[in-house]
Amino acid sequence: MLENPWSYLIVIAVIIVASLAFYAIKLLNQLKVQTSQQAQAEQERQQALNQHDKKILDSIVIIVRAMKEEQCDISEGCWRLSVLLESLKTSENHPQQFPAIFELYQAIKHMPILEARKKLAKRERMKLDLERIKVEAKLTDGVKEDVNNLHQYANERINELMQTVE
Repeated sequence: MLENPWSYLIVIAVIIVASLAFYAIKLLNQLKVQTSQQAQAEQERQQALNQHDKKILDSIVIIVRAMKEEQCDISEGCWRLSVLLESLKTSENHPQQFPAIFELYQAIKHMPILEARKKLAKRERMKLDLERIKVEAKLTDGVKEDVNNLHQYANERINELMQTVE
């Protein structure tokens, strides 16, 4: 059939090129599927982060309301708010946005609480209380302003997250 050796080489070359083209198409399809799966995984991860942050922000709103209504001590509120703000996954720079809250937290975070506080001598508790009261007095106006700003910020972020979750 084919008497020329070049004909055999051309047939072999065509078979090799066709095989390589088939393999390339297969790899491209695999890449497309993998890219799609990665995009889906990233979307699910972002949705999980948004849901996490929404729960945190809901808690922040509750604490802020309690602070505004003076149902929550200013130091306790700042402590809780600082910890919650630091646990947000989709936003940052909260110490710069709410400096008085974080300044108060930094000033009192070394103070023992609960059982550790009960174990302290009365004089030591009074010393720590005086320290806390001085810091609170210095920062009360700034904390109140930060609490108002945080309330607005949290509500806005909740609305944004609700739109992305739906």
